[in-house]
Amino acid sequence: MVSDDEVAFLTQGDANDDKNVLSLWFDGLKLLIVTDGEKGCRYFTKDFKGSVPGFAVNTVDTTGAGDAFVGTLLVNVTKDYSIFHNKEKLREALKFSNACRAICTTKKAAIPALPTVPAAQELISKAGN
Repeated sequence: MVSDDEVAFLTQGDANDDKNVLSLWFDGLKLLIVTDGEKGCRYFTKDFKGSVPGFAVNTVDTTGAGDAFVGTLLVNVTKDYSIFHNKEKLREALKFSNACRAICTTKKAAIPALPTVPAAQELISKAGN
């Protein structure tokens, strides 16, 4: 996982250009994710690519947001490794990760800001995603 800013820094190019993103790809990689705050994330696998919208929230502190995103995604991967080969499962997992990341930014400090599963489900439901 890299942020759009990190893609721009690492490639010295436009982070929105898929060619620049894919220059970070290497053999054996299963998933490459580019995060972009409330805009959501883009994903690239060997077989498919796409984007998942984020959630607009009142951001207070971004500390721990990336950890919330990655932690949530890892939980989903450990539950179902086929996620790397199933576009819909991956999109659902990334939507949930985006929700957890968004909620985490609404409070100060990383650990107290980590959301519960029901809180993430509520944000997704309210947003109509």
